Formats: sequence, structure tokens, C-alpha cells
Amino acid sequence: MPKVILLYCSMSGNTEEMAEIIEKTMKKQGLEVLAFQIDLDDIAAADLLDYDAILFGTYTWGDGDIPYETEDFYDDMEEIDLTGKVVALFGSCDSMYPHYGGAIDTFAERFKERGAASVLYHLKVDLTPDEDDMKRCEVFAEEFVKELSISIP
Repeated sequence: MPKVILLYCSMSGNTEEMAEIIEKTMKKQGLEVLAFQIDLDDIAAADLLDYDAILFGTYTWGDGDIPYETEDFYDDMEEIDLTGKVVALFGSCDSMYPHYGGAIDTFAERFKERGAASVLYHLKVDLTPDEDDMKRCEVFAEEFVKELSISIP
């Protein structure tokens, strides 16, 4: 069974809510998932090396910027090789800004630069997840589990 880590950063609780739905759905699928909140839990970029698959959630700050609390994590990713890791990204965004969900895109590029085998499913939710968005989070998790069964036998 693949080792899966779910890490996220949340300011208003929206991305945290998404992470909880994703984690719960994956556990229903029989997958063990360890969840960490960046800047609150003791987690470092190098810890990603211990996992086969990574779910990464972040909100976007300002006009497409990564949140302050993820800056060190982002910089530390420069030092690790994520070759072969399966990654999916998600987060709460604000459609008021021209670069909708820019932090998700920035982290997706960093994961690709570091050699991740698959960088999938950029799930973006406009502000607080509504009922449809919650369903999208469940589908996101289910699709990720399917991808893992193909990528990591």
C-alpha cells in the first residue's frame, strides 16, 4: 500500500475544510493518509521523501502569491529530489484576483522541477467550499486513489 501524505496551509479554514474532506474520502477508500498543517505541525520538505504520494493544499495570498507560512517550505523543496512521487494539488482561491489560485500553480511547478512523476488535478475552489465543491473534493480524492493504483502497484 502506498504511503500518502496530505499537507496543507489554511488561513481562513477553507483549504483545511477541503483537506479534511479529501482525507476522509481517501480513508474510506482504504488508504492510510497522514495529514499535516504547514506552520502548525512539525513537517519539513525533506519529510516528503518518506512518502510515495503527496497531496498538497494551499490558499493563494494576494495576487497569486504563495502564503507567507509556506515560503520556507517552498525554498527547502529546492534541495530534494521527488522523482517518482505522485502529486496532486488543491486549495481555496479568490476569483476577485486576476491570477486565480496562483499559489497552487507555483507549487505545481516546484513539484515538477523537483522530478515528481505526476503532478495532477489542480483542484481550485472559490473561497468557502459549497456543497458542489465538497463533492468535487470527494471526486478529487477518488481520482487520486485510482491514479495511485496505476502508478504505484
